[in-house]
Amino acid sequence: MANVNLDKVHSALNFEVKHMMVSKAKGEFQEFDVDFNGSFDDLQNASVKVTIDVASIETNNEDRNGHLKSGDFFDVETYPNITFVSKNIEKVNDSEFKITGDLTIKGVTNEETFTAEYNGKAKDPMQGNTIAGADVSGKINREDYGLTWNAPLETGGVLIGKEVKFSGGFEFVVEE
Repeated sequence: MANVNLDKVHSALNFEVKHMMVSKAKGEFQEFDVDFNGSFDDLQNASVKVTIDVASIETNNEDRNGHLKSGDFFDVETYPNITFVSKNIEKVNDSEFKITGDLTIKGVTNEETFTAEYNGKAKDPMQGNTIAGADVSGKINREDYGLTWNAPLETGGVLIGKEVKFSGGFEFVVEE
């Protein structure tokens, strides 16, 4: 079986959530790892484990970053990581897959399903390695994980939406 390593320089993990019911607040996790076990030629029999360093959250606003790291949200002192461990990868078509697994945020684990688009493999002309890539997207209800802090708006509604959308682009170096 090939050795597969995440190329962190060419990978990203982003999120967005409604802000004040009229716009979106966006951010990213800057430190994460994806352990891929299996073959890109047989993704249905592969498995993935994603580990995210919550303290690496970046929203381009230091006050907001600090609030998200606090006990009101992620409580990074007690819960430093978010993890996702796949249980099933289902082929939808040649490039699309549904990945179902256990997502753990702030000590709460729920089963979630995300969509993965497999972008194929290519030979790196600079290094000679085989590179594989995939884009993953999905959404969760943050309140399902105890992330319930919010504030009412004068005009009705709330400051922060419940639904959080995730998107990630991941590149792997495949050492065969």
